[in-house]
Amino acid sequence: MITLCGMTLSNYYSKVKLVLLEKGIPFTEEPVMTRSKDEAVLAATPLGKIPFIRTEGGTLCESQAIVDYLEARFPQPALVPADPLGAAKVRELCHFMELYVEWVARELYAQAFFGGQVSEATQASVRERLGRSLPALKRLLKLAPYAAGDRFTLADASAFAVLPTAAQATKAVLGEDLVAAAGIDWKAYLKLLGERPSVQRVNADRKRDLEAMAAAGR
Repeated sequence: MITLCGMTLSNYYSKVKLVLLEKGIPFTEEPVMTRSKDEAVLAATPLGKIPFIRTEGGTLCESQAIVDYLEARFPQPALVPADPLGAAKVRELCHFMELYVEWVARELYAQAFFGGQVSEATQASVRERLGRSLPALKRLLKLAPYAAGDRFTLADASAFAVLPTAAQATKAVLGEDLVAAAGIDWKAYLKLLGERPSVQRVNADRKRDLEAMAAAGR
């Protein structure tokens, strides 16, 4: 049995959970805070990052490595095309979104989601970099109707994790949804994904945990 470790509030945790659900893989969940200093956690994820998984054969960290492992171990239903180039194009989208959109927008998260502050210099840098990477992403995204074409793939798990989070962060801190401003209709796309039972489950579990945190006064 696979154990998914992390927090439902993490967008990358949601990415892995979505793939597990889409593939119908039995799994359990283990709450683990990010940046844990516990030696058992660091043995699995040396930087204390989440998510990571525990398997019968060992542990694995980094969300893309995890979903690639799940695709290889549980090939049906397939979440990448059988054609090698088609499969590579799906992974190209995953890497592009996460490296050039999510990791840039992440610099705003402290202010957007956690009550911190981000310097004006950082804000300007994020705006400039996303001003280049989001139009470039628009060239790669198919949205026909899914991220890589006419069926759900691993690229949709990444897009689910990246697009709304980046949009919300830029809106909150920069005063403008830079994802939408680049011509990426992420709201319509997210509505489409929201019809899938897997996405409904991920969203419901995250909402449950957000409400529990609010009730606890955290």
